[in-house]
Amino acid sequence: MKLPAPRGPLGASLTDLLVHPPTEVGVVDDDVLARWRGAAAVADPLTDDDFQLTLWTLYALHYQGFEGVDEAWEWNPDLLRLRLCLEQPFEAALRARVPVPEGAAPEREAVASALFAMTAPGPGPSVARYVAKSADAAQVEEFLIHRSLYTLMEADPHTWAIPRLSGAPKAALVEVQSDEYGGGRPDRMHSALFARTMRGAGLVDDYGYYVDRLPAVTIAALNLMSLLGLHRRLRGAIAGHLAAFEMTSSLPNRLYGDGFRRLGHDEGTTEYFDEHVEADAVHEQIAGRDLAGRLAEQEPELVADILFGAAACLYLDDLVGQHMLGAWSAGESSLRAS
Repeated sequence: MKLPAPRGPLGASLTDLLVHPPTEVGVVDDDVLARWRGAAAVADPLTDDDFQLTLWTLYALHYQGFEGVDEAWEWNPDLLRLRLCLEQPFEAALRARVPVPEGAAPEREAVASALFAMTAPGPGPSVARYVAKSADAAQVEEFLIHRSLYTLMEADPHTWAIPRLSGAPKAALVEVQSDEYGGGRPDRMHSALFARTMRGAGLVDDYGYYVDRLPAVTIAALNLMSLLGLHRRLRGAIAGHLAAFEMTSSLPNRLYGDGFRRLGHDEGTTEYFDEHVEADAVHEQIAGRDLAGRLAEQEPELVADILFGAAACLYLDDLVGQHMLGAWSAGESSLRAS
């Protein structure tokens, strides 16, 4: 994957660092940190293109990295200090804006019930319903491009939580993730199935290929997963996020599959969606009860963060959906100009 084109001073400053090995770059001093904090003090971190793309670039060093970027940057302490300049306002904006329900009792069924109530489908418009009934070929391609930034690496951000859990919650997470990774069969990995869907729609399935076309809000949804997954203190939030993610997957994927079939796509293209209709109906029970619910019993102090992680997942997914539907209803593309 190549480094993305910067969208502002934060991205340009980061690119200037990453094109050199850390040994060739001077120590990040207080003046540099002050400039980063100033540039990161944007009106809305969730929708600022420079902010979100720069944070995604920093997180990507922990996944597949970039062509020509020294791998020693991944845990470079100076770069981590710069990343913190973005993580702090990003998390603060989410905690200030995301509505979180009253805390549930730290019991398996109480937490699961709260999560199922939060994720119950509403009657309003949704991307899934639009794809099923109205989207044209260009719009379903845009939908896949939006989804590609996460789904071509599906499961990876949540996997960070495995070594941070123990007992029943850990076993539950491993059970879900094993299915996501194809149960040991590379061709059945969900990321591989989605790559097949993209090829079936005539799109490039290389990870990160379309990042320059994606708006900040789509990138923010993936950055949320990395933020929660990479910080042990947020292990409750990543568990709640996964629970909400799985609980809002089965029905929409049925609708997505219907929409692609309506447009004439074959089983090879729709298999990803069809697989998730059945798999996520099981996963939502495991994630809600055995992961999030058992974690709440094991560590009652994490209940608030479990609910926050779920609420933040739903909030950003709604923002992405509103962005796409708003653009399409206006007869416009939901992607950035190439």
